[in-house]
Amino acid sequence: MSTPDEIEGRFTLLTAAARYDKLRARDSLATPVDDDDLPLTPPDPDAVPLSRDEALELLALGEVIARKAGYGRQLSVRSARSAGASWSQIGAALGTSKQAAWEAHGRWIDDQAEQHRRSGYSGLDENEVAVVRAAAGEPEREDDDRAWGRMP
Repeated sequence: MSTPDEIEGRFTLLTAAARYDKLRARDSLATPVDDDDLPLTPPDPDAVPLSRDEALELLALGEVIARKAGYGRQLSVRSARSAGASWSQIGAALGTSKQAAWEAHGRWIDDQAEQHRRSGYSGLDENEVAVVRAAAGEPEREDDDRAWGRMP
């Protein structure tokens, strides 16, 4: 059986999305079956329903895609901050408030720190956490300072 943890290392975001898309399309086009697993319409050779293992793989791939996209999202937030974007701008780019964007980034930092505590090598160590938190800043003060022209 496929689990997100088992398949996460085998797929990049791109390859996971491609496999997900292939299974999702086949699932969408599959010939419906009745309670006895008999086709309700004449079978289409290209519309074979997913097996149990494939259906479970589809679910696990969805989770892997969400994880990888979430990780990439926070790296992009770090890049935007490094490039001088305010939390208001980041929130707008994410379709949320500056506070929600800042809090989500803080949770990501906490998760990375916890991952490092558990594994001893992955995630962010204490020094990296301090650097990332300093770069994140505070949304209210930073945006107020920009509005008053006190920051570049």
